[in-house]
Amino acid sequence: MEKQTIVVTGSNGQLGRELQVLAAAYPYDFVFADRTVLPVDDREKVDSFFAEHAPTWCINCAAYTAVDKAETEKQAAFDINGEGPGYLAAACRRHNAKLIHISTDYVFDGTSATPLKPGDPTGPINTYGASKLAGEQKAIGNHPDGTLIIRTAWVYSEFGANFVKTMIRLMKERPAINVVDDQIGSPTYAADLAAAILHIIDSPSFIPGIYHYSNEGRISWYEFALAIRQSIGSSCAVSPIPTSQYPTPAKRPHYSLLDKTLIRDTYRLVIPAWEESLAVCMSRLG
Repeated sequence: MEKQTIVVTGSNGQLGRELQVLAAAYPYDFVFADRTVLPVDDREKVDSFFAEHAPTWCINCAAYTAVDKAETEKQAAFDINGEGPGYLAAACRRHNAKLIHISTDYVFDGTSATPLKPGDPTGPINTYGASKLAGEQKAIGNHPDGTLIIRTAWVYSEFGANFVKTMIRLMKERPAINVVDDQIGSPTYAADLAAAILHIIDSPSFIPGIYHYSNEGRISWYEFALAIRQSIGSSCAVSPIPTSQYPTPAKRPHYSLLDKTLIRDTYRLVIPAWEESLAVCMSRLG
């Protein structure tokens, strides 16, 4: 049987880097492509890249993720997050490949009071969320039988810029910090998400559709910050504040807790608690 080829776009991001760490343990040919090699919003380059590598799978980690900047750079956000997944899905369809596309809790309006299910009504409240929703729709529209979308939230890892690393830095630099306490969700350790994606690829059957993935548990950003402080033994004072005291160009959803039942049951996934995964990441960060 011919070896399967997996193209990973956005390979320099948090998830792309975690997939690179895991790749050696899997019997696939991985092709890791960052934006300089494969700009997903350039249809011609996507098509020629697929013609060259003929992948069996594409894991799309490429995204425009500057949430606040997206409010003034709408075109860039919609090109990368909206058009890009559509181009990848169309290329996957032509090459009989499957697409695993990473999306976000920001496709919701954040007003729910119960964990968000994949079929719940969407309603993004900022440009980033709107661009990611457009990408979901284009990907499914172009390759409905071969596209699997994973919405995730609050992603962190030892790579790149993220909440955990920012908190560690601020707690070392400052005697006191304020952290928002009225936004609820559960963090996602990118290493866990990477392992879940490869588990799906390894699964005996592929069931397309929209799924949700984050670590287990329910916390606020403030509670997450307290756990990070405890982990590093910092004496920095951490105070809770409402979102209204921390204005940003882009609105943030107040509620981002994702219901993982579908992905857990369909692909028999064991999802770690956020506390366990934070401990693993902190030990890797040293």
